[in-house]
Parts: sequence; C-alpha cells; structure tokens
Amino acid sequence: MPERQSQAPSHKVALVIMGVSGCGKSSAGEAIARQLNWELIEGDSYHSPESVAKMQAGIALTDEDREGWLERLAQRLAQASSAHGLVLTCSALKRKYRDRLRAAQPLGFVFLELDYATALERVQSRAQHFFSPHLVANQFATLEDPRQESDVLTIDATRPFNAIAQQVQQWLLASTARTTQEPDHESRQQG
Repeated sequence: MPERQSQAPSHKVALVIMGVSGCGKSSAGEAIARQLNWELIEGDSYHSPESVAKMQAGIALTDEDREGWLERLAQRLAQASSAHGLVLTCSALKRKYRDRLRAAQPLGFVFLELDYATALERVQSRAQHFFSPHLVANQFATLEDPRQESDVLTIDATRPFNAIAQQVQQWLLASTARTTQEPDHESRQQG
C-alpha cells in the first residue's frame, strides 16, 4: 500500500493512532509512545461495559453507543500538555469522530492502513480481545477515508512497529522544523 504523508499539524501534544480493528493500533501506539516518551492511552479501555458486551456478541456499535466513549476520550485528550504528550489508540473511523477529538486538542492522526483479509486474519488470531471477528466487515463499511485530511499520516499497517514509530517521529520533527522556520521567513519578508 502506498504511504501518504500530509503536513502534520503544528503545536501538537497528542496523536491518535487510528484504523480498523486488527491494524495494530495498540502495538504501534506502544512503540510510538515509547519513541516519543509520551503517555499511551488505550482507547478501548474507555468503552462502557454495555458497548464491550455488544462487541463481544458481534453487535456493531452505533453512533449513539460511541457518544459517551468519544466524550471520555476527548476529556482525556484535553488534559494533554506540551510538557507531557499523549498517544491515544482509537479507531476514529468516521470524520465526525475525528472532529470530536480534534475539538479537544490540536491533534495529529496516524492512520494504519490495512486490507480486509489481513485485518480479519489478525482479529481471528487474537486470543484475548473482546472484539468479535464478525465485526471486521462493519469496520471497513464504517471507515471514512481520512487521507485527504491535512493532519493525517497514512502508514502501511504491515510495517514493523519500530519503523512505524520512527516514521511518526520524523513526521513530527518535520512539522516542528517547518513551524520554527515560518516566523523567520515572515520577519525577512517584513524587514
């Protein structure tokens, strides 16, 4: 899968590692948090017990089911500071979910792109996870492609997690370099 890099948002103190179930959000998030020395927040742990029970039973969550979950995640993101960044794992399948999270904090999104067959195989092989393999097709049907959004880095989810973490760090460093160079450019134009 081709990788697409968009310009990372400046002044970010939080990243959302997103994609369908099975794309490796938790493992990639862990590697990214370690690489950046940021705190890792596992989005699945913020689901209500009712939502977890639905997913275990193979019942897809509705937008209404996700409202409280997204609110809890947004509150957690709002607590991030420049002194201590956050890496949040969250499927963030729809644009309105991503926008809800963006409203809490300037964010970068890392979209772990994966094909259906690989996602299904990965979910089926997980021994201890509440997510039913029967829901993988629903994840793909729900996913609204984030690649045209300006604050999204798309990465092939089959890459090694350390390579993903290094690419994310480079993306963030490039963004920081652009941000620090822009004021100099403006002052040269004004002077």
